[in-house]
Amino acid sequence: MPFPLASFLRVCTASVLLAPTACTQPLSESTAAQLSEFQRSSVPDSSGYMRRAPQDPNGIGKYYLGRQIAHVMGHEGSDWLERSDRQQEEGTDILLRELQLKPTDVVADIGAGTGFFTFRMSPLVPQGKVLAVDIQPEMLASLQATKASRKAANVETVLGTTKNPNLPANSVDLVLIVDAYHEFDHPKEMMRAIRNSLTPNGRVALVEYRAEDPNVPIKRIHKMSVAQAAREMSAAGLELADTIEALPQQHLLIFRRAK
Repeated sequence: MPFPLASFLRVCTASVLLAPTACTQPLSESTAAQLSEFQRSSVPDSSGYMRRAPQDPNGIGKYYLGRQIAHVMGHEGSDWLERSDRQQEEGTDILLRELQLKPTDVVADIGAGTGFFTFRMSPLVPQGKVLAVDIQPEMLASLQATKASRKAANVETVLGTTKNPNLPANSVDLVLIVDAYHEFDHPKEMMRAIRNSLTPNGRVALVEYRAEDPNVPIKRIHKMSVAQAAREMSAAGLELADTIEALPQQHLLIFRRAK
């Protein structure tokens, strides 16, 4: 998960992954240079993956369909997830409104972290539930503590893996992934598993910083374009159903099972 320019000074000591150079976009980095970097690739294997030296030091040296995968933000950066100005910077209230949740919905929050969205969605689905998924036990411990303090009975924590979020099949109405997908080191496997968890009318809400906008002060590796996101979701059997551009800096892309 990337760090907006205005926030990095508050968290730069948390981890090397949280340094300003990890996320902020250098002013000298041109669109042409980004395209050139994107196009320089060796031949991927049949799965769409390839290994080569990272073009960006904040990448893991693994590429999927031409996109370099970013390092995962560790639990050391959890304070940043709960920063006081996140609501204003990201328009989180707008995002929650645009999700159009129903009271009975079953929602999965993938890469839930500290539960910033988990505990904001919980009261919106009083007859449903929120499955808070993370691969880091430290994050799940934080979620459990918050669940107890808030008495959020309809929140369930789920320990996922890098290939599978461990969601029940055919049972999730909405899967929310906020600024986390670009860090999945097995995105194809993860999204296929997520697809299998959806109800027939289920949706995936993918939120990523806009790669098309050079004014978004986030390093390129932490951004995604609509075209790239649609390409990767298509490989997992999902099709783009709606593009919502109501957030200050991020795409909100809605996907459904491909027909």
